[in-house]
Amino acid sequence: MSDTTMDATTRPRAAASDLYRAVWRWHFYAGLFVLPFLITLAITGAAYLFRDEIDMIVHSDIKRVEVAQTGALSAEALVASAVTAVPGRAVKYTDPPAPHVSAEVTVATDDGRRMSVFVNPYEGYVLGARPERSTVMWTVRYLHSLRYFGPVARGVIEIVGGWTILLVATGIFLWWPRGQSGGVMSVLGDRKKRVFWRDTHAVTGIVVGGFIVFLAVTGMPWSQVWGGKVNEWANGHNFGYPAGVRVDVPMSDQRLTDTAQTSWSLEQARVPETLPPADGAAPIGLNAAVAELERLGLHQGYSVSLPSSPTGVYSGSVYPDDLAQQRVVHLDQYSGQPLVDMSYADYGPMGRWLEFGINTHMGQQFGLANQILLLAVCAGVILLAVSAGVMWWKRRPSRAMGVPPMPADRRVFRGLLAILAVGGILFPLTGASLLVMLGLDIAVRRLRGTGSRAAA
Repeated sequence: MSDTTMDATTRPRAAASDLYRAVWRWHFYAGLFVLPFLITLAITGAAYLFRDEIDMIVHSDIKRVEVAQTGALSAEALVASAVTAVPGRAVKYTDPPAPHVSAEVTVATDDGRRMSVFVNPYEGYVLGARPERSTVMWTVRYLHSLRYFGPVARGVIEIVGGWTILLVATGIFLWWPRGQSGGVMSVLGDRKKRVFWRDTHAVTGIVVGGFIVFLAVTGMPWSQVWGGKVNEWANGHNFGYPAGVRVDVPMSDQRLTDTAQTSWSLEQARVPETLPPADGAAPIGLNAAVAELERLGLHQGYSVSLPSSPTGVYSGSVYPDDLAQQRVVHLDQYSGQPLVDMSYADYGPMGRWLEFGINTHMGQQFGLANQILLLAVCAGVILLAVSAGVMWWKRRPSRAMGVPPMPADRRVFRGLLAILAVGGILFPLTGASLLVMLGLDIAVRRLRGTGSRAAA
């Protein structure tokens, strides 16, 4: 065989091998950075899928009540009972989402705390009180979103999301069969051998990879840079409401998220204000506001934020599993007339798609099937992390990190870096972290090269 023929045969193979090494190296880096976060997200996410069920078990003493045939007491009576037990100013009333669930009254105490007071809706006695959003599932939610670790955590979410997409994309490239049949959709070898863990990792990854990307993308709305900009783009500058929603009423500087739990699309929505009537008419009161919200058809389990000043409003909001039932209604506290009334159907096209993704991400959109499917995905993520760790441990050199080798022809990095650049533009914080990782990789290689020459 001539040298020309050999070059024609070996060069494509060498190029393919170099590309494989380059992708493998970045897959390793992505896994090194992302897997610790993914394990935490998988565990907390799996638990949060069943938040209502778990909270009803753990906090049954304050959340579960016996259903009575006498009917529920009025909202004002329940609020009065709560304030008697926990002195302060009532700021929010939450209607029981089901007959066997207690009502919840949020009280701002004189010492600056916000307490959730749980009241039996049939007999009016207080079942218990605890700091607002301090139940087990609120704790799990804050751990899942990294909120416990301060505002920087929202930036970490974006970085992790972008690296997760990179991890899946490079993983699919490495998994691609290239002529082999074993380890593609089946697991070979026994558990003592590295090939078993390699195949377990590859097969699990290809099965759950698409779901992981979906969860990464639908988790991005909570990120700091990407999420904030997309929220602004999706909902415009109409006082934080989607374009087209009638908000031609005076607006306060207060945000809806300051007074009530809200959807992603309404995080920046401002609360309208009212002017005290010239005739000195008194506010309609909570009972009348509740009656008007129920007449308007708010889904059971709604919350009503009470006005805190003469210019405040009654803000009714509800975010049930059914997206079509999501709704926010602001009532004039003197006339009871709706000032702003909007639902999921009023969101812009992007807002609706993102809310659909968020609802599915949280296991709500398709009921129990949604919860079980995502529970299986979370289990798959943990299996991916465990198999990656075992596989790395079995192949690593003694006293070394075991970073995959550099390709012989480093020009193959050009195409890979172009792809990384596109991802970095779409997700700015991820792009910045990619540059940092690239710089560290170059610096380490140069230091090793300098050390090798010095030793020689």
